[in-house]
Amino acid sequence: MARVPTVSKHQDALMRMQAFAHVEGLQRIHDYLTGKELQSGFTFEGERIPLVNPQRGIFKPRKMRYLLSIRTVFPVPGRKIWYDDQRQIHRQIYEGDDTVEYAFMGKDPEAPDNVWLFEAFKNRIPVIYFLGIAPRRYQAILPAFISGWDAKELQARVAFGSATSVAGPHQEVLSADQVPVMPSSVLERRYALRSVKQRLHQASFREAVISAYRGRCAISGIPEPKLLDAAHIVSDKDERFGQAIVRNGIPLSKIHHAAFDAHLIGIDPDYHLHVSDRLRDREDGPLLESLKGIEGRKIHLPGRILDRPDRDRLAMRFELYRAAG
Repeated sequence: MARVPTVSKHQDALMRMQAFAHVEGLQRIHDYLTGKELQSGFTFEGERIPLVNPQRGIFKPRKMRYLLSIRTVFPVPGRKIWYDDQRQIHRQIYEGDDTVEYAFMGKDPEAPDNVWLFEAFKNRIPVIYFLGIAPRRYQAILPAFISGWDAKELQARVAFGSATSVAGPHQEVLSADQVPVMPSSVLERRYALRSVKQRLHQASFREAVISAYRGRCAISGIPEPKLLDAAHIVSDKDERFGQAIVRNGIPLSKIHHAAFDAHLIGIDPDYHLHVSDRLRDREDGPLLESLKGIEGRKIHLPGRILDRPDRDRLAMRFELYRAAG
């Protein structure tokens, strides 16, 4: 194994907590992180320290004693649409019980990247997992821990810690003794992984649905993704029909999403819009009039037929709209 650098554990812990606080601050501002945010790194005692290596998924800054981050990259789109393979790429997380797999870099367990994984495993070091949700877009999951290291299988195991914040909203630097500790029980690890699955579900579903409609609301056509939600046609609580797939989603502006969820507007299986009597009977300014004006129109549809809303799911949802009428 490679020799661990002379940086003290205490100094490493201080840098680590600064990195965690910085990344959590970024996630409070951004729906997702891109290379721009990741490559800017974080600042410790006036010096910039990187968060990732753009060319590799396993990263330890030179200034730090132990591994800082691991990354799962979504392939850049080519001939295939990236979200066609989305659930396959994320399957190892969805199917995990209390830990998930993470592949070594290459086939040599003694390679520096894999030794960094081993040192983090041996010393129970918390790291940041930058999880790809779309090409060049990431969710940061922290704290994560290397909970297993297998030279024969060329893979590590990753467990997740508590989803509670490691940094207060106004706290930029934490003390070294506040470094998160890896959960000791299977129940704790299972609970943490369930939280990761839910975050992944929400983030990847949103990116796939909005991408399929080229970043536009299916009702208003507004082209600003930051104002859009990915509305489920059938709730994700329905285990049979509520999957996080593009055909079970429609990109809607915040106001249209709220109206859709409240059954104030409905979409029939032929993609026509309906407005409830409750809205049509009220008169209260231009915003309400714009909602009433969508009656009878068809929603904007994605270019690929494969991405269009599933008619059977729309029929199920439209029955709920009619029942609420």
